[in-house]
Amino acid sequence: MSHEPQQSSDPIENIVHTAPVVIPVLGGLMIFLLAFIAVFMA
Repeated sequence: MSHEPQQSSDPIENIVHTAPVVIPVLGGLMIFLLAFIAVFMA
C-alpha cells in the first residue's frame, strides 16, 4: 500500500472522492438537528 497521493487540482475529482464520506455525515447531522428541533419545540 505504497500509493503516492496524486496531486489533482480538479475540484470535481476531490468532491467525488470525499462525497461518500461527507454526504452520510451531513445527512446524519441534518436528521439530528431536525429531531432536536422537533423535541425542543414540542
